[in-house]
Amino acid sequence: MARILLVDDEPSILSVLSTLLRAEGYEVVPALGGEKALEELKGKPFDLMISDIRMSPIDGMQLLKAARKDWPKMAVLMITAYGSVETAVGAMKVGAFDYITKPFKVDELLITVQRALEYNNAMAENVTLKSQLEARYQFENIVAESPAMRKVCEMIERVAPTDATVLIQGESGTGKELVAKAIHSYSKRKNGRFVAINCAAMPKPLLESEMFGHVKGAFTGASSDKEGLFEVAAGGTLFLDEIGSMPLSIQGKLLRVLQEREIRRVGGTATVPVDVRVLAASNCMLESLIEEGRFREDLYYRLSVIPIEVAPLTQRKEDILPLVYHFLRTEIGPGKDLPEIDSDAQLILENYTWPGNVRELENAIRHAVTFAKGGKITVADLPAKISATVPATPAAASSPSAQYKGKSLKAFLRTKEKEYLSQVLETAGGDKEAAAKALKISLATLYRKLPED
Repeated sequence: MARILLVDDEPSILSVLSTLLRAEGYEVVPALGGEKALEELKGKPFDLMISDIRMSPIDGMQLLKAARKDWPKMAVLMITAYGSVETAVGAMKVGAFDYITKPFKVDELLITVQRALEYNNAMAENVTLKSQLEARYQFENIVAESPAMRKVCEMIERVAPTDATVLIQGESGTGKELVAKAIHSYSKRKNGRFVAINCAAMPKPLLESEMFGHVKGAFTGASSDKEGLFEVAAGGTLFLDEIGSMPLSIQGKLLRVLQEREIRRVGGTATVPVDVRVLAASNCMLESLIEEGRFREDLYYRLSVIPIEVAPLTQRKEDILPLVYHFLRTEIGPGKDLPEIDSDAQLILENYTWPGNVRELENAIRHAVTFAKGGKITVADLPAKISATVPATPAAASSPSAQYKGKSLKAFLRTKEKEYLSQVLETAGGDKEAAAKALKISLATLYRKLPED
């Protein structure tokens, strides 16, 4: 339950706002004026302070500065009269999260309070989480800390406002559909529909009908006319996923649609104009399919007006922990404390090869959240496939208890003896006679101890 300090020098305002916020489930502490508020701030910390600006003898700006000094992480909302917005903006420069103008609407007030508390919760998360989430770019759940993903986001920024066809290539699970959705969301077609179809998931007759539609009687079971996805997505974006799996015969029809901007339903003779932006994706290099005769070269060049390459997760390790915390927040929900990730589990997450890319990472975090106890994710909470394929941490490997676990005392002493012999030989420049003298053993004994070295 969020704890809110409510400050005003008008008892009626305090009463109304206290009742309203308590009805929403908040713990409210009313303070009649700035002096009383300063007393309250000396006690138990607050998640949010809501204060009027015009008060006497201590006004809202003075109170804000004092609160910022002692409680820098506490969110602050300022209440101001309509004609004093400039003062409220000044308060935001000092550190207020936002301001509310009088007379205020109840819905607007509650939304602003909720936003301020969400902000406060985010700022209160541990330093590691905060630093990992401070990615420069974030489009539609795309987290980008690595140079490779920042480049992708730069491409999204540049191509989204255009109507250019985009080909997105990358391994399965790298987030190609998220890139497509981001392009749509930041385009002039964002109010239209985003329609996705997986070309690898449908047999040829069904894929053709799904894309272009059909007329009644076109084939067995076609009891009525049906719109295809090109028509359904009119004014929006059509995303053709795994386009490399599209049969050659349909590739030719798709090429015609891209050229003529019109479709012909299966079994029909009339053409229907379509206004759709096409985005395509492939998990294999289409150039290789062209060489094998499985993909049309002319269609490839029509699709790849703007190519975007999404690197596998193993090539953008800087994104791993930001993605981990992003998925944790998604699983846990807003406003709740995230589990801590211990150092060994963190090291494994950073060094695993992630053949399933971002999708596999997301599933691993879901697994960890399910099995974690006591607010901490450990190695034992990760899927066995992941934890078993990563070697011990450097710290663990360097400790005798971990390095020699299960070995006999004889094996331990033999290992240490070999290390010492090597050091002495190195000091002697490889001269075995000099090394034997330094060790005070015979040359024969030294040779007997070195057969494995």
